[in-house]
Amino acid sequence: MGAPEMEAAWNDLAVRHEQGQLSGDERKFFKKLVKALGYLEVNPRHNSLASHEIDPLTRRYGVRVWQSYLENRTPAAGRIFWAYGPAKGEITILAVEPHPEDQKQGGYDRIKLSALP
Repeated sequence: MGAPEMEAAWNDLAVRHEQGQLSGDERKFFKKLVKALGYLEVNPRHNSLASHEIDPLTRRYGVRVWQSYLENRTPAAGRIFWAYGPAKGEITILAVEPHPEDQKQGGYDRIKLSALP
């Protein structure tokens, strides 16, 4: 994990998972997140992730922002927003959000990303 907000969120989930303190929904989310991050680490273009650049976020933040599936075919399916860097061979997780319904005008306007380190 890269940006401070995402690193803090990850650390909180990981510690509570180790202590057995996650609720049922949090356990499901954590399991999906670990699986998706594993795919991202090995191959950001893994078919299960359906990774693709999000032009409105790339324009807004001035860095190529990618979206990958955390889950699919569920209401408000989770998405991982990430960027390459800051160093070669690194990926920084910028946000984990519900799908923004990009078919609606301004769907990505509500997405707030952490800064690259």
